[in-house]
Amino acid sequence: MKGFIEEFKEFISRGNVMDMAVGIMIGGAFTAIVTSLVDDIISPILGVFGGLNFDQLKVSLGGEVTLMYGKFITAVINFLIMAFILFSIIKALNAASSKIKKPEEEEAPTTKMCPYCMCDDVAIGATKCPHCASVLPVEETAEQA
Repeated sequence: MKGFIEEFKEFISRGNVMDMAVGIMIGGAFTAIVTSLVDDIISPILGVFGGLNFDQLKVSLGGEVTLMYGKFITAVINFLIMAFILFSIIKALNAASSKIKKPEEEEAPTTKMCPYCMCDDVAIGATKCPHCASVLPVEETAEQA
């Protein structure tokens, strides 16, 4: 039992668990902001142009059964706005990081050209061309020099 508790403490104290907890809290706060944006700003504006408020849309199925489909429409609008805002933020972050990004080091070539048959897919370390069977000259590399 003591080993289990120690393992749990180690798991909880890892950085990724704490990062996830902070992300969930920030996500909850962000959801409240987007919900307020839709409920308090966008829905009334749509109500002015459309003449109705989505939250009030409902259908009575008889008796005490009522479908509040307007609240569902509002939830869909909330989702679409949140997705658009997240997309915009991530797109802006990607654009900023691409401007800051350091130039990547050039990758060393993995193939060379055969001087006899001019095929350009001969492996760098090859001593014979696989196409024409010519003996290739040995090239000095930076490691050999």
